[in-house]
Amino acid sequence: MKILYVASEALPFASTGGLADVIGSLPAAVRGKLGADADVRVVIPMYPTVKSKYLDEMTLEFETTVRLAWRQQYCGVWSLTHDGVRFYFIDNEYYFKRPSLYGSFDDGERFAYFGKAVLKLISETGFYPDILHANDWQTASAVIYLKQKVSLDPGYADVRVLYTIHNIEYQGVYDFAILGDVFELSDWDRHVVEFDGMINLTKGAIVCADRVSTVSPRYAQEIRTEYYSSGLSPVLNLYAPKLCGILNGIDTKYYDPSADPDIAFPYSVKDRKGKAKDKKELQNICGFADSPDTPLVVMVSRLAAHKGFDLVRRILEEFLANNDVQFALLGTGEYELEDYFSDLSRRCPDKCRAVLEYNKALSKKFYAGADLFLMPSKSEPCGLAQMIASRYGAVPVVRETGGLSDTIRPYNEYTGEGNGFSFANYNAHEMMHVLEDALVLYHNKKAWDALVTRVMQMDFSWEASADRYVELYRSMLSETSNLNVKEAFHEGTDH
Repeated sequence: MKILYVASEALPFASTGGLADVIGSLPAAVRGKLGADADVRVVIPMYPTVKSKYLDEMTLEFETTVRLAWRQQYCGVWSLTHDGVRFYFIDNEYYFKRPSLYGSFDDGERFAYFGKAVLKLISETGFYPDILHANDWQTASAVIYLKQKVSLDPGYADVRVLYTIHNIEYQGVYDFAILGDVFELSDWDRHVVEFDGMINLTKGAIVCADRVSTVSPRYAQEIRTEYYSSGLSPVLNLYAPKLCGILNGIDTKYYDPSADPDIAFPYSVKDRKGKAKDKKELQNICGFADSPDTPLVVMVSRLAAHKGFDLVRRILEEFLANNDVQFALLGTGEYELEDYFSDLSRRCPDKCRAVLEYNKALSKKFYAGADLFLMPSKSEPCGLAQMIASRYGAVPVVRETGGLSDTIRPYNEYTGEGNGFSFANYNAHEMMHVLEDALVLYHNKKAWDALVTRVMQMDFSWEASADRYVELYRSMLSETSNLNVKEAFHEGTDH
């Protein structure tokens, strides 16, 4: 089986969040499941950080030009092999030599070019995949161009497309004034991408793809409702037979407290002495008192409203005032939230500390030092942080939504079952009461130790998820085979 993953970021090359974790891990996991006969490849843009760090390890595959409407743009394609998977990098400094991966005024044009460059890569290398697996709106143009422009060309006709929605809130929405000038789409294509009077690239990819997936089963159901879909529920319900949800996994080698170079004191589920020392180190980093009996609540998150920070702001000061507890936050995001947590850290330095930066190495110190990990998202397609926290023995406290609901089962005080704490309603005081229940259990050392053991033993690896993807890919190819049989039968009867 030949598979080409198309994405805008991937670890260890470029990352802004969970998408990079997935693309950095899933291809190798799928290749491991399929065996030596599988040819699994990935393509992402060549960002400046990639070029500066990895160019010496790369091979230049070819140089060419890519036409996008009236433009003829340079395209260099470089490659290297990582974890047995060949990674391609699309090089064009005009589009990708930017201070950040996203957020430029011309993102639509940048990723339209990327979509055209992906098709150029396929034809130039002769690598026509059985499955093209595209991810999020930045790759939607590749799906649309493949199905609308070249699907009848030799080589492309048998390519099956899976489009994965990692977060429905980001859809690639643009004015129709640039339909032809930027996206090289005609009025014939208008019906594919039109939604609510605008170009909607995600809608176009949903229409064109053979299958659509999301990153957890519950999220696949949620985005068919108006509340969670950011407007696209009518489209998703229309194409519901295409839709499924497969839970993400995490790289258990990268996130391994027993062999993690980024934490000071390694530990395992069988010997957690190092975790107590890591907690002390985190308390020192945060300027807190070295207090082993004071529970330390941690958040590692992008500071955005849908991550539940309005709930946190509503009760945090009350929660800190009424309980012997420490709170530490790592992340960046909306300026208003950054200002709030900076101010609270200044006013309550013995109980609250916000480190406002994006730092993956430091994040692992936060996971390792935490007793409780808070993740009260309003919506969460899958969430990786609760899985990573579990791996490091930080007990998750989550809201029951999306992948949080699929991965965290609430603790049952009567049976001892469960692997965290959860609350159902998007309500600040409901969250606070659940946090306080967790603090009570924390002081019951026998019960707490049993819970931490169970939490660390949860299997959030890619093993099961990779199996599901392989099953999905095979079903897509089987559909192609059945379709070809039917076409051959009809051709025979016509004659």
